Parts: sequence; C-alpha cells; structure tokens
Amino acid sequence: MTYLDYSATTPVDEEVLDSFIKATKYIGNPNSLHKLGVQAKHLIDASTNQIASILKVKPTEIIYTSGASESNNTIIKAMEQFQNRGKHIITTALEHSSIYSPLKQLEKKGFKIDYVPLEKGIVKIDELKKMLTDDTILVTISMVSSETGIRQPIEEIGKLLKQYPKIIFHSDITQAVGKIPFDLTDVDAASFSAHKFFGFKGIGVLYKKENLIIEPLIAGGKSTTAFRSGTPPLELIVSTAKALRLSYQNITADIEKVKKLNQSLKEKLNQYPNVSINSNENSIPHILNLSVKGIKPETLLHSLEEKDVYISTMSACSTGNASKSVFALTNDEDKAKTSIRISISKKTTPNDIENFLKSFDESYKQLGGKL
Repeated sequence: MTYLDYSATTPVDEEVLDSFIKATKYIGNPNSLHKLGVQAKHLIDASTNQIASILKVKPTEIIYTSGASESNNTIIKAMEQFQNRGKHIITTALEHSSIYSPLKQLEKKGFKIDYVPLEKGIVKIDELKKMLTDDTILVTISMVSSETGIRQPIEEIGKLLKQYPKIIFHSDITQAVGKIPFDLTDVDAASFSAHKFFGFKGIGVLYKKENLIIEPLIAGGKSTTAFRSGTPPLELIVSTAKALRLSYQNITADIEKVKKLNQSLKEKLNQYPNVSINSNENSIPHILNLSVKGIKPETLLHSLEEKDVYISTMSACSTGNASKSVFALTNDEDKAKTSIRISISKKTTPNDIENFLKSFDESYKQLGGKL
C-alpha cells in the first residue's frame, strides 16, 4: 500500500498507541475526589503541561475538544456574546469547511463576513489593515491551507492585530501542528486535531488566551476547564501529548526529508503536459496540490486506488465539485475542478514516491492523458 493522504488523517503511531493502552489502567474519573480520580487528574495535568510547553502557552489556556471542527465552532460561535462590540468578521477563501459553516450561521444572524485579498495565496496584510473597522471583532485565518499547503504569515498578522485590542485573532493550525515550527504569541485562539500528527481521532485542542473569556459550546459539568464540559478523555489526552512530543522530536530533519520527497514529486509530475502544480513557493512541503487537465479527479483517485495508492481530491471535508481554495489561488475554474492533493509526512519513503509515480504514469495513460 502507498498512502499519500496524511493531511486527511494519519495512522496512530505505535508509541502513541502504547501510551493510550497504559493510560487505560487509570480507571478513575479525573473529576472524582477519591484516590483513583486524583491519580487520573495528575496524569492529565502532566499531559496538559507537556502540550502547553511544546506550544509555548500556559496550561490553563488548553481546552480539550473532540477535534478541530469543534474547536473552530466553539470560538466562532462565541462571537455572538461579543456582538455588542461589533458584528464584522474577516477570513480568507482558503479556510476549512468547519470555519465557513459556523460563519454562514452567524451571517444569517446579521454578522458581516469579508474575505481578505490574497497574492499567490498569501494574505495581503496592507489590504487586511484597510478592512479593519470599529465593528471588526474577529479575524480567522488558517495557518496552513489543507488543500494547497499555503502557509500564512500568522506571526506578522498577529503583530498587526495586536494593535487592535478589541479584535480576536483565531487561526486553525491543524495542518501546521507537528509539521512546522510556529509562534502563537500574538494569536488569541488556535484549533487543531491529534489525528493529523499520528494521534487518535476524536480528540482536539482549542488554545485560548487566558484573558479571553467565552461561552462554552458544550455546557454541563466539570471538566479540565470551564470552557468545555464533559468527562475528560484521559487516554486520548495522554496519547495526544505523546504524539505531539514525538512530532517535534526531530522536526528539522523531518522537514528536510519531506522537502526532498516533495521536490522529487514535482520534478517528475512537471513532465506531463496536462499536469499543473497548484501549490507554490508559499506552500509547506507536506502538501502538493496539482490539476490534471481532462481527467476527473474522482476517476484518477479510483484508478490509483485500484493500484493500492491513496491520495485525495480537495480536502476530505470539502463539499461541492470544485476546490474553492485552488480557485482562490489560481483563478482558474478548470484547475479548481480537476485538482488532487498528495500529502506526505515524515513516514513517507522514497519507495512510496516511486510507487506513486509509477502508478500515476499508468493511470494517466489509461485515462487518456496527453504525452
């Protein structure tokens, strides 16, 4: 099997699975006052401290959720409580559907949503500054596009928005965590999921600055924080801390490895007349988006699947038959309708790349691709 869909989800690392299994021995509810509960709570606290240390934030700023989608919904829907300050929100055309859907819900309630202009996929910061008004309460911009890999200058945007204390700056950092270094100093809130860096599905994090008080999306009882109720999933929390620690253990070497694999892919794929590489110099090397003219993405995907090779069309959570992200980047509807995503990781091997290229060549010819 050749798996090149790591941006959709990653397999659970064996060491992470081992941490999960060991944590199952702590059977107490972390919110119980007896000895078993206290032991479980201590283990969660240790994991939270580790996650906070890696992200360089405070442990009290970590909120556990079911995943990035819940985290995104939590922070966006919390804007209803701030509407006395304003009802203007700014985002981009490169966001995940779990950003757009709650924004549309707010739009129906009278909020105004604007999209900042992009240049080669990158937010034009001067234009963003011009868009800020006294009514602006939220700017939400993903750190890395899940479809094209475009990496936004979140740190620079954060410095700008720091000059506007009323504005909350949120970033979906799901495709950045465990892949690249970043700085959350000037970010007010950030979302991510563990299953993107070899952790389990069903666990995510909402980082929220200590002084930002929001209404919880899920209310009803004590947890690790007042901002999200529910019995803390000890095993998932412990394994997430382990996955995060492992993902940054050799981050510099891992990035260099992925860069070489990405370059190898681009060199070979650029030789096909009908192939256009959509990801550009602003994309992280883990994501390579391309369009194959004249071949439906689903047809190509299933042809590769028959060869035991797995990629993605658009984002796994996207809707519709054309990629909004690719259109925003290329302004080409045909490319947006024929785009596929190859996503690689530190666990991808040169053999995986070789197998993909061989299978792609066969499928491209079988499906009538121009030579």
